[in-house]
Amino acid sequence: MAKKCEMCGKSTATGRKVSHAHNVTSRTWEPNLRTLRALVDGTVRRIRVCSRCLRSGRVQRPPSRKRFLAETPAQP
Repeated sequence: MAKKCEMCGKSTATGRKVSHAHNVTSRTWEPNLRTLRALVDGTVRRIRVCSRCLRSGRVQRPPSRKRFLAETPAQP
């Protein structure tokens, strides 16, 4: 599975690591991805999102089951 945020599209970035002696090697920076349950188009799905999207509120979390079950009227 690709290391890519499903909300903003942030993915692995590449570049060079330069030491004090100016030895140059390639390296990668990977996004801080979290797998969580979220509401996507009215359905609950597991998606991988970066912590920036999670913190900024771009992801809508589903209602918890306890709260959902408490709000529904009891069947006689």
